[in-house]
Amino acid sequence: MATESVDITESFEVVDGIDKVEINGKRKTDGLEENENNNKSPPINLARPNGVPADPTTWGRPGHLTAEEVTVYEKFRDEVEKRGGDYRDTVYSFGEEEGEPNALCRWLRARKYKLDLVIQMVEEATETRSEPKKANFYPDPQSALGVEPHVYLAQYPQLYYGNGKNGCPVFISKPGKLNINAMECVTAFKRVINFHWYAMMHDFKNKLQENKVKNKDFNNFACIIILDLAGLSVSQLNSRTLSIIKEQTFIDSLCFPETMSRTFVINAPRFFSATWVIIRGWLDARTVSKMEVLSSRKTWEKRLLEYIDVDQLPSDYGGTGTHSDVTIVQDNSTGDIKRSHTEVLSIRSSSSTVIALEKGEKMDITIYCKAKGGSIFSVTDANNKKGPFAQNVDVTFSGGNNLDDEPPLTVKICSNLIGPGKFKVKGVSKKTRVTSCNFLIACNIYDN
Repeated sequence: MATESVDITESFEVVDGIDKVEINGKRKTDGLEENENNNKSPPINLARPNGVPADPTTWGRPGHLTAEEVTVYEKFRDEVEKRGGDYRDTVYSFGEEEGEPNALCRWLRARKYKLDLVIQMVEEATETRSEPKKANFYPDPQSALGVEPHVYLAQYPQLYYGNGKNGCPVFISKPGKLNINAMECVTAFKRVINFHWYAMMHDFKNKLQENKVKNKDFNNFACIIILDLAGLSVSQLNSRTLSIIKEQTFIDSLCFPETMSRTFVINAPRFFSATWVIIRGWLDARTVSKMEVLSSRKTWEKRLLEYIDVDQLPSDYGGTGTHSDVTIVQDNSTGDIKRSHTEVLSIRSSSSTVIALEKGEKMDITIYCKAKGGSIFSVTDANNKKGPFAQNVDVTFSGGNNLDDEPPLTVKICSNLIGPGKFKVKGVSKKTRVTSCNFLIACNIYDN
């Protein structure tokens, strides 16, 4: 909402213990501006109360600003309203529901209330958002990725789950399970970034707005992050993986500043714990104060429950909610998928895998790839009692050479396989080759 421009003078006085500021000849008392008719506008509560010491945990937030910071705030507000349009949309990326003081202070904190740097940051963010904005930030996640979201998320598990005690959504990311070879079978770098825009501008934004509807006093448009490094190895941190993480981090830091309420890095491997000692020295004290690295499950479960109620956490993170892997499938798939199984087959000459079904289950099998060499696939009974269920299925990618821009080949090789049973999926290379080609086997499993 646009508000009238005001300039704050340097004169302050204390009357009856209340800090008063004179603004353009008007009196502003306890955050309320008095107009000529003695009507009062809604409280802004920008300045830190007189005599209250500075607190690094509330620095830069509404109600905790110094006189100099209030001046910068007002100038930034004027600039945002003067420019309007895309520039203003960038600042209010989570909607008007965030409220002017909270939205503006979030951007100002990101550049430590240096007005020129904040203005430049919003300009750069507006430019970065320009192309995604034309596509409405990709509101359909499947169109953004080019594949069912639950198939992609099985290769890079991430989800929002419940809310913290402070009202902020809880975001769980599992980079230790990131499988870059599988990701490249099902999607492309550009599409991964498109999906990230969807996640921020639709998924996260909607959760913030829903929380605001439930609690009108909720103003902290940020999230609690659980970064689960279980299974992380040095080999996973290759250039392809890091390019994705780097681009996502760039977008978040530029276009969605100050949206981390707290981060818990859990199940950290030894090599990361040693590296963290160095990394924390590169960060400012305020950021470090909001991050914790916890390796022991007993320690991190107890710590998480100090910030998040037990019913707001999945069972695999010490809560009473549905397991996070099950939630990913349920929230990101169509139909009534009970569970899913995905696995990469790296084929030079031949390779196979076996998938087990329980009684009362049925399964579809789909293969994703960008392998121009191709392979011939079959599905048989692993115990040689029934079948074959699929034979001589040619899976050969025929797209262009720029794999980062190409959608994958998708071939459903079998459907309605009925359990109980063990089913062998085998791929045989169409020709002799020196290097392996990757094929992602994706199995959707339903109740029969």
